[in-house]
Amino acid sequence: MSASSLPRAAKVVAGAFTVSGIVHLVKPDVFEVGMPSWVPAHREVIVASGVAELACAAGLAFPPTRRLAGYASAALLVGVYPANLQMAADALKTDNTGLKALMLARLPLQWPMIKGVLAAGKSA
Repeated sequence: MSASSLPRAAKVVAGAFTVSGIVHLVKPDVFEVGMPSWVPAHREVIVASGVAELACAAGLAFPPTRRLAGYASAALLVGVYPANLQMAADALKTDNTGLKALMLARLPLQWPMIKGVLAAGKSA
């Protein structure tokens, strides 16, 4: 399977990981507000997750690393889910309807993303 035959869901995840990973590294403060209080070393965890997103995106693009990257991507998506829940809960406390909709809409989208990267990993 070539990079061009990467399943669509995995392409979406790889693209999202690339953009998000860059933002994690360039503007980590954007994500600090969403970090659950029980997570230690917020800044370091944010930077590390950005590096992990970039590594997973790159790994999904290349067939020799796709299997490992698929499983790593699924683990990463599960691992950041508590922060996404926190960000949604915090958004619900604001008057920003658009932010509320965005934060809530992304929660169920992670499950098809997980399914897509697992499928990419199994197809490698």
